[in-house]
This record gives sequence, C-alpha cells and structure tokens, in this order.
Amino acid sequence: MNQIDYILYIIELSGGRKMQKIGFIGTGVMGSGIINNLLKANYQVSIYTRTESKAEPLIKKGAKWYNSPKEVVENADIIFSMVGFPKDVEDVYFNSEKGIFKDLKSNQTIVDMTTSTPTLAKKIGEKAEEIGALALDAPVSGGDVGARDGKLTIMVGGSKKAFDELQPIFEIIGKSNHYFGTYGAGQHAKMANQIMIAGTMTGMTEMLVYAKAANLDLPSIIKTVSGGSGDNWSLENYAPRILDSDFKPGFFSKHFLKDLRIAIDESEKMKLNLPATQKAKELYEKLVDEKDLGNDGTQALVKLWW
Repeated sequence: MNQIDYILYIIELSGGRKMQKIGFIGTGVMGSGIINNLLKANYQVSIYTRTESKAEPLIKKGAKWYNSPKEVVENADIIFSMVGFPKDVEDVYFNSEKGIFKDLKSNQTIVDMTTSTPTLAKKIGEKAEEIGALALDAPVSGGDVGARDGKLTIMVGGSKKAFDELQPIFEIIGKSNHYFGTYGAGQHAKMANQIMIAGTMTGMTEMLVYAKAANLDLPSIIKTVSGGSGDNWSLENYAPRILDSDFKPGFFSKHFLKDLRIAIDESEKMKLNLPATQKAKELYEKLVDEKDLGNDGTQALVKLWW
C-alpha cells in the first residue's frame, strides 16, 4: 500500500475524522484478541494490565503500556475495560488514587466489556453522567475464537449517543452489536445469554458422558448431533477440544461460575426460579470450588465424570 492509499484508508476508517485514541484495561484471553484487532485497524491503543510482562506480545505489536488505569485515561479518548470480576471493575473505575474516574473528562467515553452486575453498570453510568462523560456497559459473547476473529456479539446498555458513535469500533471487534437500553441493560442481556450457554454446556457434557458409557464412537456422535437439531455453539467449539484433552480456557470456568451466580442473583431479585441454571451453577461450583479447576476452560465440566 503506497502512502496515498494508506492515508485514504485511515480517512475511510475514521469516517473522515481524526481517529480516536483508544485505551484498554485488561489484556486477558478476550481482551488481547480485541486489542489485536484494534491494532490491525491502525488504532492507537494504550493498555494497562497488572503485570506488564503479560502484555508484552501486544506491546511488540504497537500497544503502549501504562502503569495505571488513570494513566490510560490521560492518553485516550475512549476507554475500554475487560477484567475478571465485579470487584475488579469497581477498583478499576473507583480506586481513589489510580482509577478511571480519578481523571476522566467530559469529552471521553468509557465502555466496560466485563460481564459484571447491572447494579455496578448503573453506578458507573451515573458517575460518568456527573462528569459529563458517556458510558456503556457492553459485555460480549463468542469466546476466545470470537475475540480473535473479530466476530463477537456485543450486548450494550447505557448512552445511546455513545452506542451510535462507537459503531465503527464495534464493527471491527464484533459480527453484531445490539442496544438494549439504559445502564445495566447490556449486563442483563449477557445474563440471558449465559443462561442459554449454561444449558448447552451441561447438555454437551452429559451427551459425551452418555455416549462414552454406551461405547459409541465419540467423533462420530459429535458429527451426527452437530448435523441435526441438537447442534449448538458449545458442541461445535468445545466438544472437539474435550476429545483432544484440551482444557485451555477460551473462557475460564471461574468466570463462568461468576456469571451464573450473577444470573441467579438477578433472577431472584425478579422473583424468578430458574432450576436448570441453578443446577448448572452447582455443577460449576463443584468444578471450581471443590476440584479447584477454575483456571480451566468451561469445557472442563466433563472432568466431573471423566
């Protein structure tokens, strides 16, 4: 690509405006995939993670590492966060010395992509409003493969203005994005998603356990079920990993358990009883709390039987 073509490419990407600088807090499995795609699209990305060495592959590709979320805010127009648990989100945003809100300005936008609680999303959004900044809660689905390939599904709540303005970025990191309403609505949508995944993960696992006990050829049974009405994302993406004894996390079991606990808590607030989701939570509690396998991928649920 010659210099003129490169300039035109940048102008096209930015809608004719100067490309905004992006900050990204959290460089785990999912965050790294998203950051890679932003770098490929020629965005300037500032990053923070608690251990700089873990961000080294991204730094080598052009990301700039800073010592705190506050420093990322000082060097970005749009700040994304994607960390582990709600307590981590709370600290990233509200830490009195180094948090995002320590230096956030009215001309900036914050986007929390962590799967967290609707209550915390509302707290973040209302604090941003006090400053005059824009805020979104935008958890995603699609796992490590979706993050790597830019094919995530993004579920969004918060400022509609911010949602509209961030479409060019969402189109880089996701295959689809959906706006559900005010602060916390994105998190509620993610809980609905996780409730569905709980059913497909337990179904996929028990299908393999049953087929193995019946002495069926497991690759053949996966191919057969995938070709019929039993097909689902968990079956296509995780069953082959199980057969390869690959339990590396596309999504950590400990994080999925966190999600299921949030889903059950929110359902109880709405006076709902979700017995299948409750059972899935209990199974993942055995995997994570009793067997100490929280750092395995969600497909490790099969280890309760195998």
